[in-house]
Amino acid sequence: MDLCPRDGAAGRALSSRRRAWRKFRNVARPRSLDGLCRKPGTSGAATFPGNRSKYPFVKVDFSKATAGIYDLCVIGSGPAGITFALEAARMMPRASILLIEFGREAMPAHNVLDDSICIENLRNHHEPYECTNKGLGGSSATWGGRCVMYDPVDFLSRDIVRDGCTWDLSFLEDVRRHVPRAAELCECGQGPFDLAEDPARAESRIAEGFQSAEVTDTVVERWSMPTQFGPRYRKEIEASPQIHLLEGCRASRFGPPDQTGCVSELFVRVGESATESGVRSRRFVVAAGTQETTRLLLRSPQLFAGLAGVPDALGRYYQGHVSGKIASVQFHGDPRKTEYGFLREPDGTYLRRRFHFPAEVLCRENLLNTAIWLDNPLYFNPSHRSGAMSFMYLAMITPVLGKKLAPPAVAHSVTKGKVTGVPAHLMNILRGLPGSLWTPASIFYRRYIRRRKLPGVFLFSPQNRYALHFHAEQVPDRKNRMELGPDGDTLVIHYSLTDDDVNSVIRCHELLDAHLRKLDCGHLDYWFDRAAMPAAIHDMSRDGIHQSGTTRIAAAPEQGVVNSDLLVFGTENVFVCSSSVFPTSGQANPTFFLCAMAVRLAHHLAQA
Repeated sequence: MDLCPRDGAAGRALSSRRRAWRKFRNVARPRSLDGLCRKPGTSGAATFPGNRSKYPFVKVDFSKATAGIYDLCVIGSGPAGITFALEAARMMPRASILLIEFGREAMPAHNVLDDSICIENLRNHHEPYECTNKGLGGSSATWGGRCVMYDPVDFLSRDIVRDGCTWDLSFLEDVRRHVPRAAELCECGQGPFDLAEDPARAESRIAEGFQSAEVTDTVVERWSMPTQFGPRYRKEIEASPQIHLLEGCRASRFGPPDQTGCVSELFVRVGESATESGVRSRRFVVAAGTQETTRLLLRSPQLFAGLAGVPDALGRYYQGHVSGKIASVQFHGDPRKTEYGFLREPDGTYLRRRFHFPAEVLCRENLLNTAIWLDNPLYFNPSHRSGAMSFMYLAMITPVLGKKLAPPAVAHSVTKGKVTGVPAHLMNILRGLPGSLWTPASIFYRRYIRRRKLPGVFLFSPQNRYALHFHAEQVPDRKNRMELGPDGDTLVIHYSLTDDDVNSVIRCHELLDAHLRKLDCGHLDYWFDRAAMPAAIHDMSRDGIHQSGTTRIAAAPEQGVVNSDLLVFGTENVFVCSSSVFPTSGQANPTFFLCAMAVRLAHHLAQA
């Protein structure tokens, strides 16, 4: 999609106005600074790509590029950074936008950012290299594509989140206006996130006999292609006369603000170099993911010179999600009427139901927001007797093949890091032939070959029995934090689960069990004794993928780091567009809501 017309009278007129405006503003217009990632000894100039009939061979020296002033400098090119840059270019057709990305093509196996992260609790937190991706598109390179909306309860003050809810419902309502554009960029369809709003499905149920009351089944997750933002939007970014992509550079620190709170300079390092060069811009948007956004602000305490000090919330209240399986559901009705897998819309978009708890129930019971969905039994345990599941488990634990089939965090959700029961798995495969091979082959085609890929693998149970996967909010806890190490650069991450995190998960399962029994629709069978459940949840839950909370939104710097317009307190032109601003984690994966928030920020700055 070309956001700026370049052909015909309108295009020529726009080009003429743009050239005059550039000259007036004296903005250096580097087309791309990829040459910064050059090998030692090569030229420091960057080639100007694009339409050669309009743009003859032009070379831009980095010293000239840094001499200019951009209208917008975006730090980070993950889903949030790309969404913001594309929408800002669309809303502000005269703006010059510099998009800075640390990663580059042909990244080495190790990098200075992930190597300088120290995680104190690897029991519940993934390794740094499993949490993020470097390069254009960021973490969307391994994103599954699940798009989920945040819920109204996430914006309500509740006893269980203590003083942690520092945003309100007005923020949610404002972001909702930008959901259609976010859905367009994420490619997850334009339908609702609640089937109660879909006349064609409003009366359908997840299982025979189920009715919504204390628990609902109409809230859905929508699925992207999954859209890898780098490959998907690189051509559009490179074709834009407004967006200038700078790859292979690390944002190191901000310059100090002037007396009005305006920051004019960001210092960047080329590749692994310790040498800093300044990039100037009228406004800065930090969209570097929670870890690097937090690190950049921690390394820039001068931003807060106009305040009483660095906001106490910076780096604190780090959250993810509590996730795992502790029970199965046994439905009593017709197995063929159970919606165990994916629904599809006419455009091919995949949807899936989730058990969900209404706000009034969560507030009454003082529980954290939690979603529960139907899942397969544990793959590593051959007692499931499924040849297809055993085949997929063995494929995942095969050293080379497993890494190609799924990223480490996803593979771990299947294998749980266990290599066990291989002979019994082989017996399952032999007993289930030919379905043991045919079913995985069919899944492989739909999941890896088609353009809109099958998001996951869920197998029909003739017994109408399914494992339950929970995905739950965490308490915003001050002790969970990111801070700089003694060297002033290493990012130290402290992360653990609280008793409230764990007990809320157990109580939500009890509410679901009671609701199913009341309807005579089904019941839960727990995998652990009640007394053993807390330890089991502590052992199985591991995050670091869905990071939030460390630069949270608030009304004042005494409670947070940015205001509701995402403006960093103490500055007039530095904004944060990262899930790090989410004060509460909710039950939702953060990517989709973050993209809608990025669209909102682009519109806000266009109107400012």
